[in-house]
Amino acid sequence: MSNCSSVTPNPETAHLFDARGVARRFRHSAIFGALGALYPGETMRFVNDHDPIPLLGQLQEKFGDGLNIAYRQREPGAVVIDFTVV
Repeated sequence: MSNCSSVTPNPETAHLFDARGVARRFRHSAIFGALGALYPGETMRFVNDHDPIPLLGQLQEKFGDGLNIAYRQREPGAVVIDFTVV
């Protein structure tokens, strides 16, 4: 689920978003708000306790080719995804 682009995520400057500390009912709106605040080329490192497949579909619908999605870790109980605004 990643878009090809010339933007390379920089893990050293990624903005951390740990969804595990956000109440479930607020997570999606918080994630959309955080991504909407990023400038092109910026990365948000998303950490969660499960693979957010429905969320990824929603993000693809909203951002389309304007968002690069790259898994950094994908294990049960530990998921890390870099979202980079293109």
